[in-house]
Amino acid sequence: MTTSALVTLPKIIRANEVFEIRLLIAHVMESGFRPGNFGQILPRNIVRKVQCKFLNSIVFEAQFFPAVAANPLLVFNLKVPRSGELEVVWSGDNNFVHREIVRIELV
Repeated sequence: MTTSALVTLPKIIRANEVFEIRLLIAHVMESGFRPGNFGQILPRNIVRKVQCKFLNSIVFEAQFFPAVAANPLLVFNLKVPRSGELEVVWSGDNNFVHREIVRIELV
């Protein structure tokens, strides 16, 4: 399975008004506690961290642990003073890194 990510923003965003951002990542997750077909423990493979930057400043960050759900969905609020790029970086086990850049355009 390939990794896919979705960053959802409202269609209309105004300067200095709070709006909601939704982050969803589809990633092959394995807790590191589950036995495989032959009884061996499957190695852990989870998303460990997500970080969002707007205008090179961290605006949201979360860390995950083995109990995280597969395909985690995160929702947070943000308020921005001007248009710019939101950079979202997911990272995890086995040198996993996935980056999305979304343009936030104010009306």
